[in-house]
Amino acid sequence: MSTGNEIERENEQQIFSALLTPHRSLNRTGFLAVMLFLSVVSFATGIVFLMKGAWPVLGFFGLDVFVVWWAFKVNFRTARAREEITVTTSELRVRRISHRGQVAEFTFNPLWVRLDMEVDEDFGIEHLYLISRGQQIQIARFLGPDEKASFYKGLIEALNAAKRGPTYNPIT
Repeated sequence: MSTGNEIERENEQQIFSALLTPHRSLNRTGFLAVMLFLSVVSFATGIVFLMKGAWPVLGFFGLDVFVVWWAFKVNFRTARAREEITVTTSELRVRRISHRGQVAEFTFNPLWVRLDMEVDEDFGIEHLYLISRGQQIQIARFLGPDEKASFYKGLIEALNAAKRGPTYNPIT
């Protein structure tokens, strides 16, 4: 059973919503192509060593292929992590989901939250933080410096819109 406040929040219009995920430059097709190439090269090289009488080397080439496959699988598994950030007029919600499916949720009042950043002269924005009532959490860890700058601008605009409050539009 829902209380009146929960129903009111569900009907509230979102000002800003972002789903942040880790960047992976290699998709599944690329992974298969890399593994196929590595397997063919390792097998061919292993056969050459087998022909020269160094038969144990063939097993080590197979082991190398297995280790590379395992490293890619771990990399793809960690890519399942994500961070959802939503701003409405009454709350700023950060929902983190780890690659293991563990969920951590933080809720702030957008009127009291402050967005802070650490900037490096050469690198750009390194870290973004939400600070409210003594609580500080780091956000947008998946993004690069330029993406963090763009995200920062969008989130600041959303927080300013939340501080202005809901707008009345009689046409809709």
